[in-house]
Amino acid sequence: MKAVFIAEPGGPDVLQVREVDAPAPGPGEVLIDVVAAGINRADVQQRRGFYPPPPGASEIPGLEVSGRIAGFGPDVARPFSAGDKVVALLSGGGYAEQVAVPAEQVLRIPEGVDLVTAAGLPETAATVYSNLFMTAQLQPGELLLVHGATGGIGTMAIQLAKAYGARVAATAGTEEKVSTARAFLGVDVAINYHEEDFVQAVRDASEGRGADVILDVVGAKYLERNIEALATYGRLVVIGLQGGAKAELNLGMLLNKRAAVIGTALRPRPVEEKGVIMTAVKEHVWPLVTDGRIKPLVDKTFPLAEVAAAHEYFDSGEHVGKVLLTL
Repeated sequence: MKAVFIAEPGGPDVLQVREVDAPAPGPGEVLIDVVAAGINRADVQQRRGFYPPPPGASEIPGLEVSGRIAGFGPDVARPFSAGDKVVALLSGGGYAEQVAVPAEQVLRIPEGVDLVTAAGLPETAATVYSNLFMTAQLQPGELLLVHGATGGIGTMAIQLAKAYGARVAATAGTEEKVSTARAFLGVDVAINYHEEDFVQAVRDASEGRGADVILDVVGAKYLERNIEALATYGRLVVIGLQGGAKAELNLGMLLNKRAAVIGTALRPRPVEEKGVIMTAVKEHVWPLVTDGRIKPLVDKTFPLAEVAAAHEYFDSGEHVGKVLLTL
């Protein structure tokens, strides 16, 4: 089969399409003929040499795919049939024509979503639902601040939070993206972080209280200001390190607010935890996709052979929603 390998750490040009042996599904795994794969920030970090796969995971990048069931390993517990249209959450291996994945991490695609578009759902839905609701316990009426409004995570987080009755503030880097967040995604407070102080904007939107939950992909660069932006009993959930990994933390401010800073990562979790999250996604997110309250947003698709161009476009930050590879 064809698959993408990282020749050495670096820019998009280090991504190479090679012929390799197809995977064989092990116990409890299903084999999927891949139709499309989502590109995520973790893939970029792996390409740059900063985010190696967990022990035992494929060296091939790619954390989410859509496709059709092609085969089964021994002892597959979930009731799938050959040819079923599915999505899968992966620890790696998605940029390939086939992938073997534990059945717990596989779901049939939501009704009304085409098979290519569905590739942009599993990683974002699992990340957002697990962090906002299973970890941060976001409640109806609370104020959520999302950094990176128009990326894959941002577009899912805004729509999901709004569907469950939260108010949403979100940051973006251009007026076009701010307008998209406001018009298409329905954010209550859209903030251009180049022109506005998001801490003050959040306070203004909450009568001085601050945000009850912050979903942050930036990390160190925003740590101090995120703490300032939190409400009393607020929860800051850090899921990315685009702005660095090390920063000073004002524990006095954190204690005074009785707030929490939580760091999470989805990729290294064991299969059992991922299975619990995917079951929750099926129960709580898929119905919202089916009835149209959550609309998967795909910016561009690229064929697998153009993976370097796809990463170059992703790195530019111009995309709104997901960038996908098609096979």
